[in-house]
Amino acid sequence: MTAMISSYARDAWHTATDEGTTVLDASTGEPVGRVSSTGLDVAGMVEHARRVGGPGLRELTFHQRAAALKQLAVHLRERRDGLYQESARTGATATDAMVDVDGGIGALFVYSSKGRRELPNDVLYVEGQPEPLGRGGTFLGQHVYTSRRGVAVCIDAFNFPVWGMLEKLAPALLAGVPVIVKPASQTAYVTELAFRHMVESGVLPPGAVQLLCGGVGDLLDHLTGQDTIAFTGSAATARRLRGHPVVLGQSVRFNAEADSLNCSILGPDAAPGTEEFQLFVGEVVRELTQKTGQKCTAIRRALVPAGLADAVVDALGERLAEVRVGDPRDPATTMGPLVSRGQLAEVEQAVAQLSRGAEVVLGGPGKLQPISGDPDRGAFLAPTVLRAGSPEAPELHTVEAFGPVTAVIGYRDAGHAVELAALGRGSLVGSVVTHDPGFAGQVVAGLAPWHGRLLVLDRDDAGESTGHGAPLPHLVHGGPGRAGGGEELGGIRAVLHHMQVTSVSASPAMLTAVTGRWVPGAPTTGDATHPFRRHFEDLRVGETLRTPARTVTIEDIERFADLSGDRFYAHMDEAAAKANPFFEGRVAHGYFVVSAAAGLFVDPDPGPCLANYGLERLRFLKPVYPGDTLTVALTCKQKTARDGEAYGEVRWDVAVTNQDAEQVATYDVLTLVATRPTG
Repeated sequence: MTAMISSYARDAWHTATDEGTTVLDASTGEPVGRVSSTGLDVAGMVEHARRVGGPGLRELTFHQRAAALKQLAVHLRERRDGLYQESARTGATATDAMVDVDGGIGALFVYSSKGRRELPNDVLYVEGQPEPLGRGGTFLGQHVYTSRRGVAVCIDAFNFPVWGMLEKLAPALLAGVPVIVKPASQTAYVTELAFRHMVESGVLPPGAVQLLCGGVGDLLDHLTGQDTIAFTGSAATARRLRGHPVVLGQSVRFNAEADSLNCSILGPDAAPGTEEFQLFVGEVVRELTQKTGQKCTAIRRALVPAGLADAVVDALGERLAEVRVGDPRDPATTMGPLVSRGQLAEVEQAVAQLSRGAEVVLGGPGKLQPISGDPDRGAFLAPTVLRAGSPEAPELHTVEAFGPVTAVIGYRDAGHAVELAALGRGSLVGSVVTHDPGFAGQVVAGLAPWHGRLLVLDRDDAGESTGHGAPLPHLVHGGPGRAGGGEELGGIRAVLHHMQVTSVSASPAMLTAVTGRWVPGAPTTGDATHPFRRHFEDLRVGETLRTPARTVTIEDIERFADLSGDRFYAHMDEAAAKANPFFEGRVAHGYFVVSAAAGLFVDPDPGPCLANYGLERLRFLKPVYPGDTLTVALTCKQKTARDGEAYGEVRWDVAVTNQDAEQVATYDVLTLVATRPTG
């Protein structure tokens, strides 16, 4: 009897003692393993995540969690060869396995990087600037995000057993929320191996991650409004889970990424012989054959100008004739089998339904003898292309064959192409292949409400493009309508999805205390030592330097114009400046005001202040005229420690005022400040 695929619950491995369900090799039909969750205390898993995993993660700052993700990625990368080998049993070729394994590891790296760059070294995320809620400046509002006190349940599909897990796990852990992973049973043995590597790394705190292989049991019955569910799979299963009484009654956050009838549109300018025509054909072939078409982003509908449909079918036939279908462990194989015989039967049934509105012109069920593997026990299917009769045939826009199947559909014009795309009732991704900016602009505007992601592909971006079907962790992955209506990935958006946003309304002093950021209007302090002479640890949020005054002269303005080359008329021509509705006469350059302010607050000698690396929120509020006198208030606004570095980041609030105490400019200065030497 084959080995049982194990679960990982409450920081220990669990192996069911019943026979379970046998999982078969996709190419040979031989048993790979058995899967069962019998005897697993799923209620205990949820409790363990909340009681142990959550507190352990919340003790870490965003930067510390990001560092853990990087360590995890490095650990998995060093062990990916074994994951490639195991993936072959699922029907994945070497290239398919790399997309899955390396894509998942890449998502960890991306979230690690974004966490360190875009999130504070803190446990509280403060969004944007304070919102004035009163005229006097004594009542402000601020949005803050905190880690929810629940668990993220990640239910994954069979087609990406590694990437599907890691792309959900990364933002949840970065948000400080523990995860329970539920992989699809058919490929759970690959997920289990990757999970074993993660556990063995020792990178994550206890209870941060758990693995549930087999049936979910009564898992959903134990969730609350503090929990989230991230689901990838069929629309039918998504509807069933979303309608669970506890999910509805407790308002459990539910995000679904479901199957969808994605389309790619060939522009009228992309005739045979153009680079765009070749790019289009290449994308369709790749989406047909990569992962044997078992991708929720695959091109199911190839929308082409009606007059080019024959040329597209011919070009697809030439490319697909080079595809070799067989056992992925055979070096000659370029496309493997479907994941199981059951999946093969479903795809063949879908092709039969599609054939009511289209003709199979390439491939099709029963048209293949694989070059290797067992043709009777393996799940092999030839890449299949259908040619639409009527472009509006309902089957083409409602039936998805989740395998190496696409339909070529002719359209009349850009508006017709958009109408056809919309018949799919919502999609994860669409693409437009054209070098015509006018066509691209018209089609993208029409497609956007129906698609979560759009790729505009042409000769200019082809060299760097990741292709139609490749989700990127920097951007939203998800789609409206049939595609589930949710969002996965999306950079920091995905992290915040697992957190609770709260509006805090308070006085400037209280808001400063709550957020750790100085807010204008809050009390300030002073120190006899210039702030640029003090180390990172010694600076206090709210500490303010008030500078001596400087009077602006005509000579200043003219010298700055000579030095910078900026001789805009408002600075140089009195009459022209007075004719401007905003000025009373010649005005100082805005960048002179910024430079003059720096001259007032900068300490020139070497010291702990190492570098200025940027300005943010710069606004010029009032003109500065010759004779105006400027002073600056420089306030330590925010401090962000850098783990493992000999410096930290300090954000300074700069307020430049004139002789009438009117603010003429405000902005933030970002500096790197050395920590005190150790030893």
